[in-house]
Amino acid sequence: MNKPLRRIAIFCGLLVLALLIRDNWLQYVKADSLREDPDNRRVLIARYATPRGDIIVDGKSITGHAETTSGDFKYKRTYKDGAMWAPVTGFVSQSYGATQLESIEDGILTGNDDRLFFRNTLDMLTGKPKEGGNVVTTLNAAAQKAAYNGLKKQGGKGAVAAIEPSTGKILALASYPSYDPSTIAGGSDSDAEAWKKLDKKNNPDDPSLNRALREVYPPGSTFKVVTAAAALENGLYKTADEKTDSPLPWIMTGTTTPLKNEGNIPCKNATLRVALQYSCNTVFGKVGADLGNDKMLEEAKKFGFDEQQFTPVRSSASVFSDDMNPSQTALSSIGQYNTAATPLQMAMVASAVANNGTLMKPYMVDSLQAPNLDTLEKTEPEKMSEPLSAENAQILQSMMETVVQKGTGTTAQIDGVTVGGKTGTAQHGENNSKNPYAWFISYAKVGDSAPVAVAVVVQDDNAVRENISGSGLAAPIAKSVMEAVIDSKK
Repeated sequence: MNKPLRRIAIFCGLLVLALLIRDNWLQYVKADSLREDPDNRRVLIARYATPRGDIIVDGKSITGHAETTSGDFKYKRTYKDGAMWAPVTGFVSQSYGATQLESIEDGILTGNDDRLFFRNTLDMLTGKPKEGGNVVTTLNAAAQKAAYNGLKKQGGKGAVAAIEPSTGKILALASYPSYDPSTIAGGSDSDAEAWKKLDKKNNPDDPSLNRALREVYPPGSTFKVVTAAAALENGLYKTADEKTDSPLPWIMTGTTTPLKNEGNIPCKNATLRVALQYSCNTVFGKVGADLGNDKMLEEAKKFGFDEQQFTPVRSSASVFSDDMNPSQTALSSIGQYNTAATPLQMAMVASAVANNGTLMKPYMVDSLQAPNLDTLEKTEPEKMSEPLSAENAQILQSMMETVVQKGTGTTAQIDGVTVGGKTGTAQHGENNSKNPYAWFISYAKVGDSAPVAVAVVVQDDNAVRENISGSGLAAPIAKSVMEAVIDSKK
């Protein structure tokens, strides 16, 4: 071979080698980034070329699909009772991506998960269209409906979280106001208009905010359950019925400011039971100051404070601060100052008490299914922590049950059912200038089992301030959720 031909052959060989390297680079190194590139329209077209798998509640799908009449995408997502289920499902949209379960479990729902590789390969060989798998949730449809309708009836803003204490299964997760994910699932002008209405700049009610998981509120007096647990666990008081060292008035340590109670209630040296029954700020504020910041923080963390929860949808971290002085610790111990909690977090507090001191990790996905309904993955209940001993948990149960029997939570009573609870009215706005938040946390016991623990928060900016209370606004919603769970198990 003469020299010019040899040079041409070498050059062609180098071109072929460069092409092979480039091809392998694209297929193996860059494949994931190209597949996930939002500008890769071929991937999006393929994503919506087949029906999406479903999200399941109580054996029934709460999602569906519909064929589109125009554009490149053949199918779009539909939702049943979308506004009610939005805090669980999130959305998947041809224009705006996906959130929450729709995003986290996208691989299963689209059929692209690696665990479906062999099935997809077989379907490709046989010419069968690819199908998505299903996400089976732990949710209880009756409890969710009771939670959402209760919030809607109040007409303000709020959220509900309900948990099965023995397993950590999330039974209800409601937020109000809400939105219907179906309205933004497509790519039409109407979807764009609906999307604009979800922007907080255009809608101050912020209906797309998942208040059950992502909003943190001052928990008010519901946090006194954590403070009572800290008092018992640290041996500050050993029973519910011994007198506490709680003068009235009580001047917060290091200040000249008395901590006030709401109304003329019997808080002087009150027992923990009476203090929880009447919601004595002085008793629980002094407990927090006596224990100190470190011990209070340690107990709060055992209940899940100061860390995000993944259900698998992320829940914002609830807050109990460190480096506080005694008076700040006192205010934080009655659920004010910097203390802030999600409704899920406060449901976890009630759940741990109801489960004899053991906190189970909260979760909302029971299993993942292949298109043929074979189980690909099953969630097993997992112990998260032990905030208090079984003995102290039972003491605290008796205290919370007194609250419902003859204290501030009587509106949560259920015939034939033992209910424990705690009301809360949390300050809101600078110098408490806005209407307070109304809270209620509770659990229900049927025999020796506690099938449900609930947390409810209601924010009603239009209500008469004097009429706002955890007992009046939040407890009736919690009662309806507990009743729904109990009735569904009969």
